[in-house]
Amino acid sequence: MTKLKHSLIIAILALTVFTVQAQSNYKYDYLYNNLPFNMPKVEAPVFPNKSVSISEFGAHGNGTDLCTEAFSKAINTLAGQGGGTVIVPMGVWFTGPIVFKSNINLHLEKGAIILFSPDKNLYPLVETIFEGLATKRCQSPISGRNLTKVAITGDGAIDGNGHYWRALKKQSVTDSYWKKFTANRGVFKREDYWFPSEQYLKGQQLAEMNVPKNIKTDAEWNSIRDFLRPVMVSFIECKNLYLQGVLFQNSPAWNLHPLMCENVILDGVTVRNPSYAENGDGIDLESCKNSLIVNSTFDVGDDGICIKSGKDEEGRQRARVCENLIVDNCTVFKGHGGFVVGSEMSGGVRNMKVANCKFLGTDVGLRFKSKRGRGGMVENIFIENIGMMDIVTEPLLFDLYYMNKSASEVLQDANGQPVKRMIPKVDETTPTFRNIHIKNISCTNATRAMYFNGLPENPIEGIYVENAMISAKTGGEIKESKHIVLKNVVIRQSSGPALKILNCKDIDIKNVPGEIIQ
Repeated sequence: MTKLKHSLIIAILALTVFTVQAQSNYKYDYLYNNLPFNMPKVEAPVFPNKSVSISEFGAHGNGTDLCTEAFSKAINTLAGQGGGTVIVPMGVWFTGPIVFKSNINLHLEKGAIILFSPDKNLYPLVETIFEGLATKRCQSPISGRNLTKVAITGDGAIDGNGHYWRALKKQSVTDSYWKKFTANRGVFKREDYWFPSEQYLKGQQLAEMNVPKNIKTDAEWNSIRDFLRPVMVSFIECKNLYLQGVLFQNSPAWNLHPLMCENVILDGVTVRNPSYAENGDGIDLESCKNSLIVNSTFDVGDDGICIKSGKDEEGRQRARVCENLIVDNCTVFKGHGGFVVGSEMSGGVRNMKVANCKFLGTDVGLRFKSKRGRGGMVENIFIENIGMMDIVTEPLLFDLYYMNKSASEVLQDANGQPVKRMIPKVDETTPTFRNIHIKNISCTNATRAMYFNGLPENPIEGIYVENAMISAKTGGEIKESKHIVLKNVVIRQSSGPALKILNCKDIDIKNVPGEIIQ
């Protein structure tokens, strides 16, 4: 009996040592050091030790033969065996939509390219969510819904052939590209604004932003089909999603769209779109819980890393907060914003840390945007160690008049004439931004140092900026804000004061040199 007890103790100790070692070998442990909110550790999914190649199912990597059926058969076969890895060898694999199942890792080997067909007939209309609203769009080139354990990994590339889907503005491209691209096809809304088809033009005329309104019948939807561009990678209500190593590029609309997912990891991916790609966002993480975006690069035609949670009443009714996110060691080149929250944030955004990132040539660096009607609360955001250069507007922007004019802008438009300042009541439609901490940031060559533009009925609240050095053409401007702390903030502006403050309360300024107008 003693011998048995001794053996049992040894076994327990061995198991304990193994468990401790396993915990210490967690790849992303360093991200959780001094994390200012509670968040479970997100693990990459592990797949069964089974694999098939798409070439085993009749696919040819010659860039011309359609491989849609081969992808489907490979995924279905492996899923029927409990899952595993679908291997995409070196070659150009031309295909229609790829639909995932649970327990599938799509692995692209070195030299592998998945190229999606521009034939829009291959992408049927499906019910989905876009820009925070329930709608119909063409089926995404890559999609999955209500799945567990899915991954896209490896060293290859995925191209959405997006230029066949998107509109084009003349001022966004060179004259030679414009002439070549628009010759003998498509239609013009204006002489400087080209659409792929009459269907696209009709859809655009019926849409608010990019979501058509008052479309009821299948015939009506099909009459604007070309306008209903899909996001390239759409995963909806999935758990344990892992994107690693792969290059994603040239999407019809947004590149990557995890929607209402849990336990999401992006590690070492590259996301590219031409700078002129309309709605060409890098990643839109919407109403997701427990996510890591690390070691990745974005160079796109709209927002780089964008956080969302639904739009207006639909988003508030969904009530799915986007929460528990760590962004670390990422680079954003071209794009409307480096790290962005909104404008569709009606379900709320909270508990996020963004660190050790570089934004080079983005329109805005750290971009927080919303408007009246959205509702929702953005809170507990922690940002540190951010380097920025050649920022077209501001390295730091809070704008609660997204796509609208603020009260002061209306006054300016009135040519000095009195304008009654209408201040609505605060209700569920009023957005809130509060408790946002930003420290250790540096920016050179911006247009304006910073811009806080809150609502008079519900000011931006509790923004802490510490240890910042910014060079810009003009200084910063803070309006309709309260409980703002600026500590050790150096603004080197080419003209005007370092800082303008208007209609603010409880502004704590410590060691901010230069002229400050209040």
